[in-house]
Amino acid sequence: MTAPYTLAVHGGAGTIARGQTDAAPYHAGLRVALAAGEAVLAQGGSALDAVVAAVQALEDEPLFNAGRGSVYTSAAQHEMDAAVMDGSTLAAGAVAGVRTLRNPVQLARTVMDSNFVLLSGDGAEQFARDHGFEAMPPGYFHTEHRLAQLHHLQNAASAAMQMDHVAPLDETRKFGTVGAVALDSAGHLASAVSTGGMTNKHPGRIGDSPLVGAGIYANDQSCAVSATGSGEYFIRACVAHDIHARMAYAGATLDTASGAALAEVGRLGGEGGVIAVDRQGNIALPYISAGMYRGWVRAGEAAQTRIFED
Repeated sequence: MTAPYTLAVHGGAGTIARGQTDAAPYHAGLRVALAAGEAVLAQGGSALDAVVAAVQALEDEPLFNAGRGSVYTSAAQHEMDAAVMDGSTLAAGAVAGVRTLRNPVQLARTVMDSNFVLLSGDGAEQFARDHGFEAMPPGYFHTEHRLAQLHHLQNAASAAMQMDHVAPLDETRKFGTVGAVALDSAGHLASAVSTGGMTNKHPGRIGDSPLVGAGIYANDQSCAVSATGSGEYFIRACVAHDIHARMAYAGATLDTASGAALAEVGRLGGEGGVIAVDRQGNIALPYISAGMYRGWVRAGEAAQTRIFED
């Protein structure tokens, strides 16, 4: 008997203020992504193809910080990261610091089929050209909202320097990553993640998203995980693999493992969240931040989306 499919997506954690933003477009964007991924799963498609389709939809939605609508670096450019992982084979592909790819997750998927796992910067761009990917102009990724965020943070930092103290990071704009995890009808797991990184980040900064074991992991023995949050802390805590390890080696449930891994991020001083699904189709969507854009759907059930606890 084959397992029913399960899909979950996220559009970032710690990115919103309750009551200050119209939430409807964000819910709509999450539902588009769920529909894209479910369309694959409902036809008997693979979890890997489903998570790529879901993340691609989120990259195309400028409200989210991935693909079109990615945040700006301190040099007013875009540098995007993405990764995919197949739980049935442990194959993975990732790219970091790409500037012209409309859908970085598609390039990560192509890297997975090469001899590499992670390509970055100019080398990743050359790989994309060699494989027929279209280069988009910088204006494609631009949104006034993201440019305003950059100017806000840079002005705040400048004012703080004049007052001889360090400006705090703006936690309401700090994290923005999109991701998806899925269990297909054959019982296989997969995960995907894509991000524009942190607003005003130092050029060349790479967070947890393209790092297998930190921002992404999938293994049919246990679970598929896609993370979002303060990447440096997720890297240090090896969050995605830690969830797998707690399940595989200590027999923890998905909920317990996810919560414990996030607690370690909090202990280190970070914030964020994860979405995860196990091989039984259980879903965990914990976060330690103001909120997290998230949604899920199972075979035969209506799609659900949430931002806050309610």
